[in-house]
Amino acid sequence: MNINCSIYHSILQNTRKRKIFALLIDPDKQTNKSLVEILNRAERAGVDLLLVGGSLISSGMDNHILQIKKLCSIPVLLFPGSLLQISDKADGLLLLSLISGRNPELLIGNHVIAAPVLKKSNLEVISTGYILIENGKMTSVEYISNSKPIPADKYDIVVATAIAGEMLGLKLIYLEAGSGAHNRINDRMISEVRKNISIPLVVGGGISSVEDLESVYRAGADIAVVGSAVEKNISILDDFMLLTKNFKV
Repeated sequence: MNINCSIYHSILQNTRKRKIFALLIDPDKQTNKSLVEILNRAERAGVDLLLVGGSLISSGMDNHILQIKKLCSIPVLLFPGSLLQISDKADGLLLLSLISGRNPELLIGNHVIAAPVLKKSNLEVISTGYILIENGKMTSVEYISNSKPIPADKYDIVVATAIAGEMLGLKLIYLEAGSGAHNRINDRMISEVRKNISIPLVVGGGISSVEDLESVYRAGADIAVVGSAVEKNISILDDFMLLTKNFKV
């Protein structure tokens, strides 16, 4: 991807012809040595995007981003778990609205507080409808957000939520099973949402193998987000990228 043009424009252009792989980096889970290793591997493998964020990061985001950008040239998007995780050192930010929940602070409240800061920054802001799906266990995002996920078999509710998000003008729909999820988003859920929206579809959580990634792509995800699997086994990143590059849309 070319950082010199809009990241969202690049996403739109690229998803017409191929899949996009995003690596999720949680700075709290990385040592200096492991961060260098994972970013060098990501650069060599051709990772498309880096998402940076986590549930518990409370300070030092500027330093985290500067360190990441010093080590690689991959576009960096903030994936904020709280207002404290905003940094104008990144290239952009996913402005997440938790449209699957009914917590007003995560639907619009925090966004109102952050808006003046974001307006003054140079960050590219990409409004994103964030839909949390039940995965078999309570995840950090469910606990921290005080928001219940949509049951994994409620396809009609998820589809209607995604349609509403697009109608509200959101630029991405993100189906999230949660970090370290027992179960990833099932193929039917991905397929049903993909058939009913025209904006790019992001899927993350519980993608732990090449087979998982292939199924997620085949079901209709435009962008796959992986974090925990790479943290556990960095060498799998090469396999993920080989599949991504060779996947026929």
